[in-house]
Amino acid sequence: MRSDYWDQPAFETIRPRRIVAPIVFNSPHSGRNYPVRFLAMTRLDHLSIRQSEDAFVDELFGRAPHLGAPLLRAHFPRAYLDVNREPWELDPTMFIEPLSDRFNTTSPRVAAGLGTLARVVAENKPIYRDRLTLDDARMRIEGIYHPYHAALQNLLTEAASSFGVAILVDCHSMPRLGRNGERATPDIVLGDRYGTTCAPVLIDLVETAFTAAGLKVARNRPYAGGFCTRAYGRPQHGTHAIQIEISRHLYMSETTLEKNAGFEPLRRMVEGLIQSLLGLDLVQLAAPGFVPQQAAAE
Repeated sequence: MRSDYWDQPAFETIRPRRIVAPIVFNSPHSGRNYPVRFLAMTRLDHLSIRQSEDAFVDELFGRAPHLGAPLLRAHFPRAYLDVNREPWELDPTMFIEPLSDRFNTTSPRVAAGLGTLARVVAENKPIYRDRLTLDDARMRIEGIYHPYHAALQNLLTEAASSFGVAILVDCHSMPRLGRNGERATPDIVLGDRYGTTCAPVLIDLVETAFTAAGLKVARNRPYAGGFCTRAYGRPQHGTHAIQIEISRHLYMSETTLEKNAGFEPLRRMVEGLIQSLLGLDLVQLAAPGFVPQQAAAE
């Protein structure tokens, strides 16, 4: 089956002229290029199908390459393919053919309709008119998912080779948690899989940047970090990963998916966060019990 992105890039790596720090920014859910064939397969209108997007997150973090760090961003939408899942996390009810034991068909994400190929978008709206073929899944996963993760791994490997450590900042947005009148609902949720995927100094720095801007920050609840955070965050091996979830109401209308007056101030605040991350003392990235390579050699 020919790729739905045969005539356009499915994703893009934006590299700085000079890399100044071992930080890789990843925006896997902000893609908004919907293939014609996919739109013909869905029962949803164009606004409804976009409810799963982390809309404009790639723009919020868009200054990273100008400041000295690469940005990997998807052009394919999350409703089409979710690279923040295991590669074969599939719902058997979505396919014409039966799925063998090689597929993960029983995860909580699959049960929720949010596998590698999602069954629903927000508010549990079914995406497809008819069932899919496994060839369709293979086209998306082998042709886009695997190359996307290869690109991400290459960026982290390059960072580690140059600086001795690598940091993945996984960039996301979330629906507003609660409404006016509910106290202590967070504007930002930081995920490090309950302290296992990055050194404390890293998540502390990010939290401080957001709280200094007057935003309420929570850790790991309700989002502790998805597949990318879990798969790449290995502090004991010098690779750190943190997930950032930004409440969409801060910068856009969740109904019309248009930017609001908060977008530009938030973008500037995120730019300040990027600068703080780029200035982080790499020696501080040693997690408790982690011995830096140079110390181990002495």
